[in-house]
Amino acid sequence: MSSNSNPIKIGIVGVGKIVRDQHLPALAKDENYRLAAAASRHGKVDGVPNFPTIEAMLDAVPELHAISLCMPPQFRYDAARTAIEAKKHVFLEKPPGATVSEVEDLKALAAENSVSLFASWHSRYAPAVEAARTFLGSTRIRSAAINWKEDVRRWHPNQEWIWQPGGFGVFDPGINALSIATYILPAMFISSAVLDFPENRAAPVAAQVTFRTSNGLPVTMDLDWLQTGPQSWDILADTDKGAMVLSGGGSKLIVDGHVVHDEPEAEYPMLYKRFAEIVRAGISDVDLAPLQHVADAFMLGKRNVVAAFFD
Repeated sequence: MSSNSNPIKIGIVGVGKIVRDQHLPALAKDENYRLAAAASRHGKVDGVPNFPTIEAMLDAVPELHAISLCMPPQFRYDAARTAIEAKKHVFLEKPPGATVSEVEDLKALAAENSVSLFASWHSRYAPAVEAARTFLGSTRIRSAAINWKEDVRRWHPNQEWIWQPGGFGVFDPGINALSIATYILPAMFISSAVLDFPENRAAPVAAQVTFRTSNGLPVTMDLDWLQTGPQSWDILADTDKGAMVLSGGGSKLIVDGHVVHDEPEAEYPMLYKRFAEIVRAGISDVDLAPLQHVADAFMLGKRNVVAAFFD
């Protein structure tokens, strides 16, 4: 697999909305790959063999080089372990697992089996994120705020797994914000959190989190999963060079009132480009910082029970 003339044969597991909306279009346009199989309890992919389980897929299509795992995080560890032990490179949809310790074990297992493991934080590949990181690295940050507010009824209709233990609740989109923040801001640590749990759900629908950076700067995060009207995916920073606003989930950068960077997102094509790079280089790319912050929020957070949520 040393060149694009020898494509990576990839199988995809868990054929749901994110696969149809993002993974399949990205793979179809990338000459690094040939989609060779799919496995899912319910969904199917046209034009390739389909199987009910990853085990059946690996038995029937042993020539696969890599597996992209897109099922809910609660079920990802066993599938990843199966793929790694079969000597397949593994792409993990975000979040990479239900717990930090699971992903740490997968990192070690991938190293033992000489395969690549990729924790695919797609929001880090939003078009203005790198420009924001460069800007913040050139100035002194006084404070920062993360405002990530969207409507779960619009983005996750009838997806009950997100409300179950291990489903993350509002931290499912919130971890996207954290994947950007941990890339563009100094190292930070949670000092307090309040998590709003609907009385009929096992995962939070909103959260207010306070961080401090390694050099003592305040960072706040406000997550809301019941936002109506315009959706908000913003990271703001007060700096010596003016106010920075990274909006649109990382697609637009405004500094001191001036648009610096604004272009359409192409996150999943960039993710698969990166995965091909690490597969061909024989390395892994697994940053656990966003997942660790979610774990810390649940560990330190005060649980606040709110009214029942219904779709």
